[in-house]
Amino acid sequence: MAKLALLAVLASLLGAVSCEFPIYAGYGFPPPNPSVPYPLPPACPPLSPAPGLKVGYYADKDKCPRAEEIVRKVVEKATAGEKAGLIRLFFHDCFVEGCDGSVLLSGADTERTAFPNLSLRGFELIDEAKAKLEKHCPGIVSCADIVAFAGRDASYSLSYGRINYRVPAGRYDGKVSRAADTFQNLPPPFGDLALTTAMFAAKGLNQNEMVVLSGAHSIGRSACSSFPDRLPPAANSSTAMEPKVAGQLTATCSAGSSVNVPQDAVTPDRLDNQYYKNVMSRGVLFNSDASLTTSSQTEDLVEFYAGNRPFLSGKFLGPVVWYHDFEDAMVKMGYIGVKTSAQGEIRKTCAFINKT
Repeated sequence: MAKLALLAVLASLLGAVSCEFPIYAGYGFPPPNPSVPYPLPPACPPLSPAPGLKVGYYADKDKCPRAEEIVRKVVEKATAGEKAGLIRLFFHDCFVEGCDGSVLLSGADTERTAFPNLSLRGFELIDEAKAKLEKHCPGIVSCADIVAFAGRDASYSLSYGRINYRVPAGRYDGKVSRAADTFQNLPPPFGDLALTTAMFAAKGLNQNEMVVLSGAHSIGRSACSSFPDRLPPAANSSTAMEPKVAGQLTATCSAGSSVNVPQDAVTPDRLDNQYYKNVMSRGVLFNSDASLTTSSQTEDLVEFYAGNRPFLSGKFLGPVVWYHDFEDAMVKMGYIGVKTSAQGEIRKTCAFINKT
C-alpha cells in the first residue's frame, strides 16, 4: 500500500509534460498493469540544435588544449566497473534535462537522488577530472563536456580500442536537476518495444539507434530488483528468459533484491557485440532488451550485429559495423538538450551550481 501511495503522489506531482512520460513505475516499484498501456507521446527533436558544439572546442591556446588528455588519464586508471558506470552516466545525463551535467548536482530531490540513479557510478572520477582541469585552466571546461569525454574514453577502453570517436564539445552546465524528471525520461527495464522506441524517439533518436545504444548492456551490472518481471520466466512466451539462465539468476537473486549480477555473463568487462548474441539466445536481463526480437526490423538488426548471418550475408561485417554505429549514436546522443551560455554556466564544482 505504501508503494501504491507513493506512485499516486508521483503521478500528481509529475503531471503530463510535452514529450515526456507522465508516470514511471519501475526500478523497485510494481510493474504497470499490462492491460493499461503507457500513453506514448509523439516523437520530438532534441531541445536544441546545439550550433556551438564542435570537435576540438578546447584546442585553442586561450581555452584548454589538454582538456581531453586530462580526462582520459583519469578514466584510464578506473576499474572496468567504473568505466561501465561512466558510459551509463552519460546516457542518464543526456536523457534527463539534456547533456548538461544535471545528473551530477547534489542536494535534496536532485536527479542523483532518484531511485533509477542510486546505482550510478563514476561521480568521483568526474570530480577528480574537474579538479585537475580547474587547476590547469580554471572556469573553462564544463562538467557536461567532462561527462561526454569520459563516456567516450570508457567506451574506447572497454572495447579495446575498437570504439573511438571525436566528441563535439562546448556544452554548458545546467542549473536544474529534479528527481521526478528521471521517472519521466529514463526508459524502464520492463518496457516493451513500443515504449522503449517512443522514449528514444522523444529524444530525437530513432529505433535503429535505440538498438545500437542498447548494446551498452554488454557491460556493467544490475541489481536483481531491476528485473523481477523476468523471474520466473513466463510460460509460452517467445521473449521469456532461457530456463537455465533463469534458474541460475533465481538462485543468485534469492540472496536479496540488492544483489548485483553482470548484464553480460559471457564478456562482462568488454564492450562488444556479445549483447546481441545474448538477446538471440534469450539470456538478457531486461524485458526492454528481450523485446528487440518482437519486431522483424529490430530482430534483423540484432541478428546482423550478433554475426548471426551466413558468410556472404554479413557474418563478420555486422559486429564491425556495430562499433561504428555505436560511435555515431553516442555522438548524436551528445546533442540532446545542449544548453547555451544564456541557459547554463561553467560550474566550478560539478556537484553544485555556482554561487551568484
